[in-house]
Amino acid sequence: MVPSYENFGGKVHGGVVLSLMDKIAYACAASHSKCYCVTASVDKVDFLNPVEVGEILTLYSSVNYTGKSSMEIGIRVESENFQTGVIRHTNTSYFTMVALNRDTKSPEAIPGLLLESDEEIRRFLEGRLRRKVRKLQRHELEQARSEIDYDIDERSLEGENCKIAAG
Repeated sequence: MVPSYENFGGKVHGGVVLSLMDKIAYACAASHSKCYCVTASVDKVDFLNPVEVGEILTLYSSVNYTGKSSMEIGIRVESENFQTGVIRHTNTSYFTMVALNRDTKSPEAIPGLLLESDEEIRRFLEGRLRRKVRKLQRHELEQARSEIDYDIDERSLEGENCKIAAG
């Protein structure tokens, strides 16, 4: 990680790490599908440890789950201080990538996974569960939004860190 990646706090900017994660997700998805792929969504990204300028960043990726045209790519990021040998887990995230037909830009069918180990079976089943949870969360959020009362006054925001501007 080079000095130009530094943020105002002296660490590597999270956006740089996220950009690298997106690139490795693309490479993994395109390699599996043999298609052009786009990022459809990214599960939450928790920055577990900061990345220091001068450290070596290693990104590991795997296709965890495949649908008809989409796949979940699991990514683990580790930073290494090559002088001390200390390796730290900095991020884990899951990218949903969609294979597209280059000409029509419509979703393209992808090959399924051949699960060859207990670890691959575990990743597939957990990927399927995350997909189900994402769908449930979308539905629950839509439901909750429909129940919001937008006609509010000062009392309905009591205890919140905001004010309604006069006027």
